[in-house]
Amino acid sequence: MARRKVGRRSRPRKTFTISAIEGGAAISLLGSTGAASAAQEALNGNIKGAVNTLQSNIMSNKTKILGTLGAAAIGKFAAKSFSVGRLAKLGPIAVKL
Repeated sequence: MARRKVGRRSRPRKTFTISAIEGGAAISLLGSTGAASAAQEALNGNIKGAVNTLQSNIMSNKTKILGTLGAAAIGKFAAKSFSVGRLAKLGPIAVKL
């Protein structure tokens, strides 16, 4: 009897890549919006307070946020990695141009 060929099992990749520009922009945006304190408020059950915290931080840091997005766009154009059209991504949240 002929020996049966065993199919090759695919293994998950052990490495992954993170764009430094996207990651840096996402971390900067999280810091500018005060997302950590808003998430803590939401976990404590104060959803309205969390949304108000985000709103006030975003409104007070508009220029910093726009500067971060502009710098990320320029960096991606310079790195020639703008084909995706994504400026920042952290988890399920992505900022696209």
